[in-house]
Parts: sequence; structure tokens; C-alpha cells
Amino acid sequence: MRNEDTVIVFTARCPQRILREGGSQAWKLNPVRAKACQWLVCTQNQHHPDHTFSDATELHGSAFLVGKISGVISSPEGDQRDNRWLIQISEYAVITKPHIWQQWRNPVRYSSLNDLGIHPDDLDFQQMPLSEPMAPPTDEAYPITQEWPPRTLTIPEAKVALAATFGVTPEAVEIVIRG
Repeated sequence: MRNEDTVIVFTARCPQRILREGGSQAWKLNPVRAKACQWLVCTQNQHHPDHTFSDATELHGSAFLVGKISGVISSPEGDQRDNRWLIQISEYAVITKPHIWQQWRNPVRYSSLNDLGIHPDDLDFQQMPLSEPMAPPTDEAYPITQEWPPRTLTIPEAKVALAATFGVTPEAVEIVIRG
């Protein structure tokens, strides 16, 4: 089996925004698999179709940031039904490595730093700045259907959340309540 120590993302966000938000988001991914990785490599998507969303500043397809993964949490940018994730980083290094993104089908890919030709000992890692707290979206594209965190949690909601955490289907989760 290959050593997959790295999550590679193809993002339309600029480095400053990733640092401000505490990592890269709002990805559809397997959080268990992502949490098992040590590194995040951000590659630039200059061709995102929504120009109001994109603030890309780096060369298209190039790796521009390497981060040490410190957590994978539910993204504040989607509603709880979206199942999108924020890959948090504790340290980062700015790099310029062209042609890393190879037009893969999905914007999230797993690999190793070694396979990408990136050597962490050669990088100048910096501590992450304090990230800005993010409010949940309020525009019509992401309507808020309830307060978060919810005051109560239903069994189906708990099954969905636990399934996402452990990388299984909600049907595979059993909840026992003793009282």
C-alpha cells in the first residue's frame, strides 16, 4: 500500500484567505482518511466558474502552500446537510511548485509529499496566525435552517454526524441510550 501522508486540494482561494480561515475548506472528503494524513498541499485553481467566489492569486495548477494538518472539522461554510470539511493547519510554508495539479477529476486527492517532490526539511514553516471566527452563511444559497450547535439532536442527525466522522454510512451506526 502507498504511503498517503498528504491531502492535495485544488482551490480557488488565495493563500491569505486560507491562513485567515485556519485552513482549507469546504471540501467533500472522507474525514477519517484526511485526519490520517500529516500534510495539506494547496494547488491553485485560476479557472473557477464563480468569479465572485474565487480570489485566486497564484499560478494555475501550482502548489503554493504546504500545511501541517492539525484537524479536520465540519466546515462553517455549509449547512449541516452538506457534509463539507475544513482541513485545519497548525503551521504552513509558502512554496511555488508549478504543474503539481494534473487535471484530476476530483478537487481532493491523496498522495505523499515524496511523490510530489516536496521535502518538508527544505521548507520554512511558520506558525499559523489566529484565524478569524466565521459566521455561518446567511445568503439564499446557504439558508440557515436552525441554530448551530443545535439545542437538541435527533437520532438520525446523530447517526449522520457519527457516520461522517468514522467514514461509514448512517445505516452502519447504532445508537443505544440507557437511562
